[in-house]
Amino acid sequence: MAAPLSDGDRRKQISVRGIAGLGDVAEVRKSFNRHLHFTLVKDRNVATPRDYYFALAHTVRDHLVGRWIRTQQHYYERDPKRIYYLSLEFYMGRTLQNTMVNLGLQNACDEAIYQLGLDLEELEEIEEDAGLGNGGLGRLAACFLDSMATLGLAAYGYGIRYEFGIFNQKIVDGWQVEEADDWLRYGNPWEKARPEYMLPVHFYGRVDHTPEGVKWIDTQVVLAMPYDTPVPGYKNNTVNTMRLWSAKAPNDFNLQEFNVGDYIEAVLDRNLAENISRVLYPNDNFFEGKELRLKQEYFVVAATLQDIIRRFKSSKFGCRDPVRTCFETFPDKVAIQLNDTHPALSIPELMRILVDVEKVDWDKAWEITKRTCAYTNHTVLPEALERWPVSMFEKLLPRHLEIIYALNQMHLDRVAALYPGDTDRLRRMSVIEEGDCKRINMAHLCVIGSHAVNGVARIHSDIVKNSVFKDFCELEPEKFQNKTNGITPRRWLLLCNPGLADVIAEKIGEGFITDLSQLKKLLDFINNEAFIRDVAKVKQENKLKFAAYLEEQYKVKINPSSMFDVQVKRIHEYKRQLLNCLHAITLYNRIRSDPSKSFVPRTVMIGGKAAPGYHMAKMIIKLITSIGEVINNDPYVGDRLKVIFLENYRVSLAEKVIPAADLSQQISTAGTEASGTGNMKFMVNGALTIGTMDGANVEMAEEAGEENLFIFGMRVEDVEALDRQGYNAQEYYERLPELRQAIDQISSGFFSPRDPGCFRDVVNMLMYHDRFKVFADYEAYIKCQGQVDQLFMDPREWTKKVIRNIACSGKFSSDRTIMEYAREIWGVEPPATKIPAPNLPRD
Repeated sequence: MAAPLSDGDRRKQISVRGIAGLGDVAEVRKSFNRHLHFTLVKDRNVATPRDYYFALAHTVRDHLVGRWIRTQQHYYERDPKRIYYLSLEFYMGRTLQNTMVNLGLQNACDEAIYQLGLDLEELEEIEEDAGLGNGGLGRLAACFLDSMATLGLAAYGYGIRYEFGIFNQKIVDGWQVEEADDWLRYGNPWEKARPEYMLPVHFYGRVDHTPEGVKWIDTQVVLAMPYDTPVPGYKNNTVNTMRLWSAKAPNDFNLQEFNVGDYIEAVLDRNLAENISRVLYPNDNFFEGKELRLKQEYFVVAATLQDIIRRFKSSKFGCRDPVRTCFETFPDKVAIQLNDTHPALSIPELMRILVDVEKVDWDKAWEITKRTCAYTNHTVLPEALERWPVSMFEKLLPRHLEIIYALNQMHLDRVAALYPGDTDRLRRMSVIEEGDCKRINMAHLCVIGSHAVNGVARIHSDIVKNSVFKDFCELEPEKFQNKTNGITPRRWLLLCNPGLADVIAEKIGEGFITDLSQLKKLLDFINNEAFIRDVAKVKQENKLKFAAYLEEQYKVKINPSSMFDVQVKRIHEYKRQLLNCLHAITLYNRIRSDPSKSFVPRTVMIGGKAAPGYHMAKMIIKLITSIGEVINNDPYVGDRLKVIFLENYRVSLAEKVIPAADLSQQISTAGTEASGTGNMKFMVNGALTIGTMDGANVEMAEEAGEENLFIFGMRVEDVEALDRQGYNAQEYYERLPELRQAIDQISSGFFSPRDPGCFRDVVNMLMYHDRFKVFADYEAYIKCQGQVDQLFMDPREWTKKVIRNIACSGKFSSDRTIMEYAREIWGVEPPATKIPAPNLPRD
């Protein structure tokens, strides 16, 4: 951790994170002491750092509660259309600092804690990350919640309160080892259990068709207990809700199936029901067809839809009596956004409730369902698409299977009428895939059951329209849209890079915090020497701070004036961490072959988790650590090149490394990364991007000018052409001596002397089974990295490019993304007026 600021430095620090009035500071101190007092009275007499953290968290939470209640009252009185964002993942990270920033309390808390002889940063470090997501999809959901609250939309996030989030990653002898993430061990001060809203969720059973209608009977019941977390907007008094469901066994669970003597066994068996919310599946961009996962997906959907309908029916604050009984207006009051196909069961479940429970006519119910639901596609990789076995559905959700069959029949009848005789098209477009194992294609279900389908970057949305859902797009072109992803500037600039935020605010004011497009004003200062100096100084301070952190955590000394070259994201073949490895090896060989030559010093940092069952991803981590082992201990290299694997990459680590990065690596094979959001975080924090024309990189290059990024390699059409002619890795291996040398070193055990055959699988994959064509981009990548070195040797020109990138990053705010969803998918307009503060009268 960096040394605390001296008294003088603290006083000089101006910050856009909240101006502290003396009254605020006194109030925070008083509240903090009160919370601490009650903690100690209860337990013991000596306070631990964790006691201090909880006292501060409760102090900050006190400022949320009044706003939270008032926001919900406001929604009940105004009765706006409500937005429901359904996601199996919410990768929230830490909450304390984010809440202080959004309430404008950070400086008051900092000053109060300092006066009490404590260090705010040390207290912030105690908080566990809420790691309820794998990567981009879950983190996007978190950014969207922040933006929806900041825009004042009546929005709710719905998901699962996993007892264990994404595993903690330990590196042991270069290998990834997973540890359970017991994030709730010490309690969570930010959530509120709401047992009064507990709901039943049904599984298994059978379907009875009676004259009175269809009944789903003899089911097993699991209870869904909601836990609410406040989501504050930025300084606008809006506090929305994220509601996460936890599975509880009903009290009579299995007791009737045991005789009295097996009472203990019956009670222990409750775990079977409660396992549903036990653990997050740790796969990113990979479908694992486990029954427990399908249970999770239905669990969140069933509980959420009951909640949505209850809220739709009763419109008064705190009231449970139904006011509305007619569902005609349901789509005018409810928008359900499906974050990928994981909550796809919302479609048949809403149909089941409308038809079986509420007795709405089938065609009317289908119209209501389609107008209510919208679907976001997050990937084009075939192995990521959810395709559930029909046999599993038959057992677990028999009524839903009937509904899906009926919906599919209706859909295919329509297609057959429009394209008579085209059986191939019917097969391609069916929700049910025939074969040895009949499967339900969840993406197809989402497309037919939604009024809007969107990709998450322009290039991705084009691929979705022209390839993945080509037939569906021909049928209903108006359904398909693009919504380029964004990130929240509150967490990803204000919170994690206060130095840069202050330098920007001094020049253009604070408006950019809620309107990131205002960063364009910085274009006027690209040649301003003082501003160039200030931006460079902030970057250097961030690098020094991160270098100190690395030294403390990894006992490795790194050169803070070296280029910080960073690739942090999930480990996956398509993200091509292997290309980065080959560059590091190539640099190493160049230094070794001519040690007297001058080289631009680099610290290559790679971080990310591999899915526990993904052998190749785990081998890639082992390779990175093995390369680092050799390079970092070679006296010929010195501090000119270091390769570091950043262990346990997570939101709180991202907040440290991203502001310190000089170079951001976004090097996926063109056409594979749907969008990426790490690329945007690096851009706004003053790193330059080396990347392919993939995902949002394309739009970043468009905004900043291609000449201000380091773009290399094949475009989508080149990749397609190479696929047609056949990719032959051997050709590149034979033609490029530096590539051949690197591969031979990996192959021969140069980087694994104790186990020479260690990387046989990696080499074999690269040479004969590489779907992502690493060698095809190697030459262009190495050449482009040479251009990076050239520019880095001219710090003034480098910083000017940095300023241009920051100035052109405004498009990539999640506020802009959410504004587009609101207007073009949900049909709502953000309110013009703010909710008054809790201490002011309501208008």
